[in-house]
Amino acid sequence: MLDEKSIQIVQSTAPVLKEHSQQIGKKFYELLFSKAPDLYNIFNQTNQKRGIQQEALGYAVYAAGEHITNLDALKPVIERITQKHRAIGVKAEQYPIVGETLLQAVKDVLGDVATDEIIEAWGKAYGYIADAFIEIEKNLYEETEKQAGGWEGYRTFYVDKKAEESETVTSFYLKPKDGEKIASYSAGQYLTIKAEIPGEKYSHIRHYSLSLAPGKEYYRISVKREDAHTDAPAGIVSTYLHEKVKAGDTLLASAPAGDFVLQNNERPVVLISGGIGITPMLSMLNTIMEEQPQREVTFIHATVNSQTHAFKDHVSQLVKEHSNLKSVICYSSPTEDDRTSGHFDKEGFVDMNVLQANLPSKKADFYFCGPIPFMQVINQALNQLEIPKEQIHFEVFSPIAMLDE
Repeated sequence: MLDEKSIQIVQSTAPVLKEHSQQIGKKFYELLFSKAPDLYNIFNQTNQKRGIQQEALGYAVYAAGEHITNLDALKPVIERITQKHRAIGVKAEQYPIVGETLLQAVKDVLGDVATDEIIEAWGKAYGYIADAFIEIEKNLYEETEKQAGGWEGYRTFYVDKKAEESETVTSFYLKPKDGEKIASYSAGQYLTIKAEIPGEKYSHIRHYSLSLAPGKEYYRISVKREDAHTDAPAGIVSTYLHEKVKAGDTLLASAPAGDFVLQNNERPVVLISGGIGITPMLSMLNTIMEEQPQREVTFIHATVNSQTHAFKDHVSQLVKEHSNLKSVICYSSPTEDDRTSGHFDKEGFVDMNVLQANLPSKKADFYFCGPIPFMQVINQALNQLEIPKEQIHFEVFSPIAMLDE
């Protein structure tokens, strides 16, 4: 445990780091990549360009300092990060250079405010937290490799089939090239793809939710093609998968990971998704229909219109087959054909009114996933409805994991 003086210094200066979190995050990555350019192979370069990882790092440093005496308060964030670290192959020997660079970034941004005493205290805090992460990740690596069909690092899979699910979403059915057994997973988890793209200097790693129920002899990921727009460049990996990868081609993948999983109980379930956030929800829905067909499920999905609506026919068929499954579809910009054909239930977005009108019970488990603004609205609505925290579960498709901020 840290000494009392270091704890006091870290907690008293945490708000200062929060105030300068974006600058610290930006400076950290500049320094890190200059010292260890091979780490470009691990970090998401698109998120780097958009400034998302820099912001997330700065916030994580502040949060760790604020809760240094009670890391249990950060348990959801720690579980999420360690799962991702295991999936991308972060090793214990990489922690020292990260800590050294982080302290240098704090010093560079804060200048004389960051005295030697403050830097020393934060160095001790980093070491304490790093040791906790290393121990958790060590156990995750061992568990993953030892499980039936498990493996260490990346394994070669071939694309058995591609299937278009909408104008922007395509599913990839992946089978192991070695023909051996594959690891199972929990509904809601993801597969991590390491893409070696011609013309790209570094590898690109991405997490894609598994969109089927577990128990198959193959994996299925469903990927949205991220086109360029004003605020962001085109997705390097998603574009490559959609436009270049074809049936028979191979991809590298690490074993399934993730802390966002379907809870094994009998409570009613409400699955809420926006856009490509439907993928982990679909895995959960399929799993419930296969394993707990009598469980009450409310499936709420929001998208632009029928052209972007992935898995529309599949969910509709499940609704016909299961009287305990209710589906609510919201289109923000329906086409004229959508209006005349009745492809959706509500024009607009998922909001408090939609949730209140379709709430089966406050004793239900709520799962949601989608763009950050969408998730912030859902999270706020569930809090206003006084849903207990232990019944609220979410997945964030970005490094930002704190929705209450």
